[in-house]
Amino acid sequence: MSILVTGAAGFIGSKVCELLAKIGKDVVGLDNLNNSYDIRMKEHRLQYLKKIKNIQFYRVDIEIKKDIEKIINIYNIESIINLAARAGVRYSMKNPFVYVSTNILGTLNLLEIARENKIQKFVLASTSSLYAGQKVPFAEDFAVNTPISPYAASKKAAEAMCYSYHYLYGIDVSILRYFTVYGPYGRPDMSIIRFIKWIDDEKPIKIFGDGSQSRDFTYVEDIAIGTLKSLEKIGFEVINLGSSKTYEINYMITLIEKNLNKKAKYDYKQFHKADIMSTLANINKAKKILKWTPKISLEHGIRKTVDWYLENKYWLKDINL
Repeated sequence: MSILVTGAAGFIGSKVCELLAKIGKDVVGLDNLNNSYDIRMKEHRLQYLKKIKNIQFYRVDIEIKKDIEKIINIYNIESIINLAARAGVRYSMKNPFVYVSTNILGTLNLLEIARENKIQKFVLASTSSLYAGQKVPFAEDFAVNTPISPYAASKKAAEAMCYSYHYLYGIDVSILRYFTVYGPYGRPDMSIIRFIKWIDDEKPIKIFGDGSQSRDFTYVEDIAIGTLKSLEKIGFEVINLGSSKTYEINYMITLIEKNLNKKAKYDYKQFHKADIMSTLANINKAKKILKWTPKISLEHGIRKTVDWYLENKYWLKDINL
């Protein structure tokens, strides 16, 4: 029995594949290696994964159902973890169509494949961006009826599609709402990797707002462990995966400065209309259902991320932000 992981060359997907392989699972990884950010980052993650013997990788787009079916027919798949997505709030306003095609149609394709092949477990990566307009800490039973970006709207639609397939066909579904994931091999279009590189290069860091906005930063390995735990049979559940602590962007920057032993220069931009001022996860459900709690503090996680950056600076210097 194998586990299908989509978005396998992605930030979270590659870590999930690695941890699954380490516990002895056979992994079938899919990724279309699109250019939503510098593809060289994805290629470096893949180079690492290809050294692990029980991971098989295929360049496949989840928007093309027949291509997924060719892979499904080779393996006996017991579970699907859908981590393939177009992510990012701001870019979703520039090209909303690709968010709909990947996040909604792609999820539907995978749900149909699960139904047709009697695959009884489905895990969907969702987002804390759905909680826009709610008071912190965010809990899973909050109404999420006011998505303020096409990205958030596409994830809400994917969640709804998952529920319908659970209701109609009995597929066991875990929906995981991730909170600001960071760490080694992080997406170069996200703030922490960008800030590390800009501060190290002594270039101004771009901040949308004054830096007082806060985020529930969650280390990638904690997120991957929670994702693995969600493979248990639980019916249908929406579960937050976050650190349950929130920190100002300005504090995160001071941690980077400390670990690089360099001071940041600033380029302030107007706060973006589609951004959320603060995020904070209520993780009681994750603790109760998954027996999961995050282990890595922001201080420790930033140190590990900066150390990784310095060790890999020889190729990271060429990555486009």
